[in-house]
Amino acid sequence: MDNLSVLSIHVDHRTDSVPRVQEILTENGDMIVGRFGIHDPKEVNHGLITLNLRANMNRINTMMDELNGLEGIKTNHMNI
Repeated sequence: MDNLSVLSIHVDHRTDSVPRVQEILTENGDMIVGRFGIHDPKEVNHGLITLNLRANMNRINTMMDELNGLEGIKTNHMNI
C-alpha cells in the first residue's frame, strides 16, 4: 500500500553531488508529492532536501539506497 511519508536528504559537498541527486529524484518523480530544498546559509556546501512521498516502502528503500550510495549523501525516512 502506498502511504504518505517524509524523506530528508542531507547533502554534503553540495556542488559535487547535486547533479546525480537530481537525476535520482527525477527518475522517481512520480512518487514525490512535494519537495523543499534549502542550503545552510553559513555553509554553502551543505544542503537539505525534504520530500513528501506517496509510495510503497520497496520503492522508497530503493531510492534511499541509491542516494546513500553517493558520497556526501545521508537520508532519513519517516512514515506518517
